[in-house]
Amino acid sequence: MVGFKQAKAQLIDCLRSGRVRHEERGDIEVKNLLATGMVTPAQVESLVSRARGGDHSCSPHHFDRKILVHTIKVRHEGGSWYIKWYFLEPNAMCISVHV
Repeated sequence: MVGFKQAKAQLIDCLRSGRVRHEERGDIEVKNLLATGMVTPAQVESLVSRARGGDHSCSPHHFDRKILVHTIKVRHEGGSWYIKWYFLEPNAMCISVHV
């Protein structure tokens, strides 16, 4: 199982190297601001870098229970950001990036 520190470091690496894909969803314009270009990979990296272990949770993906989905909830600039992703090597698959 991938722990918080490893998941955080791997996500930051994916953000920096452009290895980020986005899970299809109906409300992507509201729930995934990274996919729509409303926030940049660098901004998401900054949010993820602020996160601590208590901001993180992990659970099986509802479509494939072998895939671990990571969630970070972190406060920044008056809002609480929600970032949800999983890994399909070599990429990070973003589900949600929103306030």
